[in-house]
Amino acid sequence: MDLIGNNPFAVLTFIAAPAILTNASSVSALATSNRLARATERARSISTQLENRTGKSSEWVELHIRLLKYAEKRLAFIVKSLTAFYFSLGSFAAASLISVFGTGLFSVQFHVLGYALLSLAMIAGLGGVAGLVYGSWLLVVETRYTLRSLSEETSFIVRHHQAMGQSTEVK
Repeated sequence: MDLIGNNPFAVLTFIAAPAILTNASSVSALATSNRLARATERARSISTQLENRTGKSSEWVELHIRLLKYAEKRLAFIVKSLTAFYFSLGSFAAASLISVFGTGLFSVQFHVLGYALLSLAMIAGLGGVAGLVYGSWLLVVETRYTLRSLSEETSFIVRHHQAMGQSTEVK
């Protein structure tokens, strides 16, 4: 069976799809690296606030310890996500290279080895897609931790301002 002759999209699929998915992985890794930097800055800021807590209430200290724990969990999710995106990058690069070799084997009539490489390229490509999906899911979870952390901090600030008799209405 001549895969390329019967399907004009075969070469495009084997070369363009991994290239597009490699680009998606690269952009995701870059954005996640930026998130990692921001989350690290946030964790350091909370740590600094805890170190300089002179005169702060125990409720304030407890809140900031919880915020620091949220920041630590966020960082763990971000690092796992970044790892998944880097795995995807490697998988898609491998899928592209294996596809090129497999195409060459088919052209010289080494079909058995060509099909073996086709299978290997598919496994690498599926691994890359799985890494993209997993990394994206981890970022969704991390975003929820961020929201939970901000909600707790906001609630504390609102309670604090209300206790001091200050208005907390949004205009």
